[in-house]
Amino acid sequence: MFNYILRRLLLLPLVILGVTFLLFFLTQRLSPEMRASLYIKDPRQMGSLEEVIQKYGLRDNVFKQYGRWLGNALKGDLGYSQSANMPVSQAIKAYLPATVQLAVVTIILVVFFGVWFGCVSAVKKDKWQDVAARLFSVGGFSLPIFVLGLLLLMLFYGKLGWFAPGGYSVYTDVVVHSGNFHTYTGFLLVDALLNGNLRVFGDVLSHLVLPAVTLCIGSFALMVRVMRSSMLEELGKDYVRTARAKGLTERAVTYKHAGKNAIIPVITLASIQFIRLLGGTVIVETIFEYPGIGRFGVIAAQQLDIAGIMGFSLMVAVLFVLGHLLADLLYTAVDPRIRLD
Repeated sequence: MFNYILRRLLLLPLVILGVTFLLFFLTQRLSPEMRASLYIKDPRQMGSLEEVIQKYGLRDNVFKQYGRWLGNALKGDLGYSQSANMPVSQAIKAYLPATVQLAVVTIILVVFFGVWFGCVSAVKKDKWQDVAARLFSVGGFSLPIFVLGLLLLMLFYGKLGWFAPGGYSVYTDVVVHSGNFHTYTGFLLVDALLNGNLRVFGDVLSHLVLPAVTLCIGSFALMVRVMRSSMLEELGKDYVRTARAKGLTERAVTYKHAGKNAIIPVITLASIQFIRLLGGTVIVETIFEYPGIGRFGVIAAQQLDIAGIMGFSLMVAVLFVLGHLLADLLYTAVDPRIRLD
């Protein structure tokens, strides 16, 4: 297993080089003058564009410019984000915890309910439970996520006023920046509990409800379909019939034997979905004005913040490689027949 992990980790630099160079090459399609204008905030300074171009070497060939960016990135300097008004590394540190909170809450809901409903749907094949689960899966999977998000926002915020957009309320903002609130982890949900402030905890959790439910429905629907198909396949195999012939209870056959094998493709799906969530749920964070890394990436793209775009892409590439590695390692924990070496 150690050799397998080492091989996968050695691929990480190649993936990062490929993704970042492709994006860097695309940004070079902008003229040096256009890229230089991103460094200027005052329109009266537009006459000094040539000085900015010379200062940052924007007329150098793409390989020289990329090498310069890569050298700085290896030192931890990802540049300065004009859209966030802070260094890119600091922006990632500021926005990523909110997305992690949202991703963890969402994936817990997705896996728990998706696996359970998928199993029930397979065991109750062609009965009303199965029909209801399939209808919900098709409906949830077919409904565009931005439509679902807007509908939930209009209903639960616009009409009922139960859940507000954003990451937290003005009260929480005042408490967090009052000086009496200690930041231990950077995750507001955890820090609120460590500070013993249940009101802040409840406020942050309430702001997670709508984006988490929006993300959950689409992902949950797909999880149910995958789990159902996998479970039906396992229930039709010889070892299941043998287990039943030995007199094992239907619950033991279903969940202890067939369920353990059926959950393997679910691990793949769950890991990919979780990494996708960590990479920034762009549409949902934009709809609900959630202060996560996905919204940071959108704003950086809208404002042609090249440093922000490159930093965001670098983070996503690393997360995807590590996420797939984690999924492969989880296989061995679920199914001992799998050997990574």
